[in-house]
Amino acid sequence: MAWNEPGGNSNNQDPWGGRRGGNGGGGDKKGPPDLDEAFRKLQDSLNGMFGGKKKRGGGGGGDRNVGKGGGFGLLGIGLAVLAAIWLYSAVYVVDEQEQAVVLRFGKYYETVGPGLNIYFPPIDRKYMENVTRERAYTKQGQMLTEDENIVEVPLTVQYKISNLQDFVLNVDQPEVSLQHATDSALRHVVGSTSMDQVLTEGREQMAVDIRERLQRFLDNYRTGITVTQVNVQSAAAPREVQEAFDDVIRAREDEQRSRNQAESYANGVVPEARGQAQRIIEDANGYRDEVIARAKGEADRFTKLVAEYRKAPDVTRQRLYLETMQEVYSNTSKVLVTAKDGQNNLLYLPLDKMVEGSRKNAVSGSSAAPSVNDNANRSSTDLQQQQQPLRTRESR
Repeated sequence: MAWNEPGGNSNNQDPWGGRRGGNGGGGDKKGPPDLDEAFRKLQDSLNGMFGGKKKRGGGGGGDRNVGKGGGFGLLGIGLAVLAAIWLYSAVYVVDEQEQAVVLRFGKYYETVGPGLNIYFPPIDRKYMENVTRERAYTKQGQMLTEDENIVEVPLTVQYKISNLQDFVLNVDQPEVSLQHATDSALRHVVGSTSMDQVLTEGREQMAVDIRERLQRFLDNYRTGITVTQVNVQSAAAPREVQEAFDDVIRAREDEQRSRNQAESYANGVVPEARGQAQRIIEDANGYRDEVIARAKGEADRFTKLVAEYRKAPDVTRQRLYLETMQEVYSNTSKVLVTAKDGQNNLLYLPLDKMVEGSRKNAVSGSSAAPSVNDNANRSSTDLQQQQQPLRTRESR
C-alpha cells in the first residue's frame, strides 16, 4: 500500500522521514518533501565519516548545528578526487614498440623509452608514437615523361619514424610533408625518363631513384622519417588516350620485330660470306705455296739429276725415258700399237674409258688451278727439253 493512501502509513510520515502536518495542528495537511532536512542528513553523515560533530537541541522544529569540521571534510574529498584524477593522467605506460617525447613548458625535455613513466601536467606535455611499425600510403597522378608523353604512375611508399624528437618538433605535419616530397621526387624522376622506360623495364630503377631523392628531401627537412621502400606499380596512359597509346605501342613493337628479323638475317649472311671469302683466300694461299714448293722441288730434283747424268749418261737417259713414258701413258686414253717393222700401226681407242672420263669432267667441272698430273706433264716436258742438248752432245 502506498504511503500517501488513507490508512497506509500509521506513523503519518513521508518518504524522507518527516512527519506530516503543521506545527501543532491536528489536521492532515499535505506539503512538499523537506529538501533542507535531507541535505542536513547527508552533511551529518559526511561529518561523521571525517570526524565532525553534530548537536541536536530540544523543541518541535528539531534544530541541528553542524560542527566545525564539516567544511574541511568536503574540501578534503574534493582534493582527494583531484589528486586521483591528476595521478591517473600523469602516469602512463610506453609499450615496447613505442617512444614518448616530453615537453616541459613547451621546450624539449626528454625522450622516454618503454616502461612505466610519469610526467607533470599541465607544465609537461607528451607525444607518444610507435617507432617500429612500418607505415605506408599510396599516391597516383598524371605527369609528363622526358619525351612529352602523359602517363599515370601509381606508387606505394613504406616508411617508419626513425627520430621521434625530429618528427614531433621540427615539422608541423611531417606526414603531409612526406606526401608533398614524394610528389616532387616522383615528378622529377618521371620527367627525366622516357615513356618506354616508365612502362616497361625501367620501373625498378625509377623506384630506386625516387627513394633516394625522397630520403634526401626528408633529411633536409629533418622530419625524422626513414623511407624503407618505394614500389612503382604498373604505369599506364590516361583512359582518354588509351587507344592511341596502344596503337603507338603496337607500332613500336612491329618496328622492333622487323629490326630483330633484319639483324638475324644479317647475322646469318655476313658470317657465311666472310667464311667463303676466307676459304677462297686460304685456297689461293695453299695453291701458291704448293706451286712454289713444287717448283723448288723440281729445281732440286733437276740439279741432282744432272749430277747423276754426268756420272752415268746411258742409265740415266734410259730411266728418264721409262719414267716419262709411264707417266704419259697413264694419263692418256689412246693406245698406239706398232709393228716391229714400223708399218701397219694401229690406234686403239678405249671408248668406255673415254665416256667415263668425260662424265667425271662434266660433274667436277673445270678447275682454275692446274691438276697435279698437268704439273707433272709440264715438268716432264721441260725436263725432256732440257735433256735434249745433253743427248745431242753425247751423240757427238
